[in-house]
Amino acid sequence: MSTAAAQGGSDKPALRRPVFTKVDQLRPGTNGHTLTVKVVSATPVPGRARPGAPAAAPSRAPRIAECLVGDETGAIVFTARNDQVDLLKPNATVILRNAKIDMFKGSMRLAVDKWGRIEATEPASFTVKEDNNLSLVEYELVNVAD
Repeated sequence: MSTAAAQGGSDKPALRRPVFTKVDQLRPGTNGHTLTVKVVSATPVPGRARPGAPAAAPSRAPRIAECLVGDETGAIVFTARNDQVDLLKPNATVILRNAKIDMFKGSMRLAVDKWGRIEATEPASFTVKEDNNLSLVEYELVNVAD
């Protein structure tokens, strides 16, 4: 039983103000980021048929696009899936809520899953710093033996 219900009130707890992260602060394996970014480019990824999938279901194949997004501190590749592809058009400014960092072939990719949200917002005044692309940095998993 929640504290508010125990005290007789049905008030919802106050929402926390979001803490906005800059692109250059992103690190591998982290999640829960809220960012305001501008879309630089969007490249659709061609769909591939899964082995064993019925041939009659090509219309339900997931739409995926790799979008270069960023802010005044850097840029990163965002993997947009299905309905997210429609929101991430070049020159659009969006707020990514509860974004996470996925690793793909040793490089970072930004993603928003079903627990996150993408919101269109008014155009931002900053210019994207494309020369600091965090997705071009290759990471290597190192096992440390005791």
